[in-house]
Amino acid sequence: MEKLESITIENNEQYLRQSSKKVEIGDPELHNNIVVLQNYCMQNEVMAMAAVQLGIPKRIVYVKNTNLEILNKRLTDEGKEETKDYNEAKVLINPEIISKEGLTTFWEACASCSWYEGEVKKWYIGKVKRPYKVRVRYLDIDGNVHEDEFEGFESTVLCHEIDHLDGILHIDIADKVIKGTKEERIELRKKDGYTITSQTGNFEQLKSKEIN
Repeated sequence: MEKLESITIENNEQYLRQSSKKVEIGDPELHNNIVVLQNYCMQNEVMAMAAVQLGIPKRIVYVKNTNLEILNKRLTDEGKEETKDYNEAKVLINPEIISKEGLTTFWEACASCSWYEGEVKKWYIGKVKRPYKVRVRYLDIDGNVHEDEFEGFESTVLCHEIDHLDGILHIDIADKVIKGTKEERIELRKKDGYTITSQTGNFEQLKSKEIN
């Protein structure tokens, strides 16, 4: 299988800054679009992917891994082998966040915010505030409407990807951004991991209080 590459801010930031188009019911390319997303996610160590990151400017999000336990296992050679086929394979079409609660913080990275310095790959790593819980309205691949709540780390991942659909990158909203390698990112998250400040309350108000 040909290895897929994501669009990055280094090679085409303008493309990533566009607002993705709503998927129309009966879109004949939808199945192929989802296959592209799935193949990329299984080839790479990513948590999820928005279609626009792979050159498909449609409002589609593919979720591979929102399980912190699995993510931590993958930091070891044994765990990497054990979890290599882990895939939540959740597809959200035209997702819309209709409510946000609580407050969390995580050092986020992104396939689209990476570059090479010689042979060394580096990322922009941003400390981002996200809601602990979101309610999302979306379509599944059969066109059925869903309205579900997503909590904890799953909320963080979904918010990151849905931002992509509006041309927003995590570095745009991060409290702090640093440059680092994969190894440096792992060490940073070990010292300052996913943090839950509150599970309830208005997200915007809580975020504003934290800033002030």
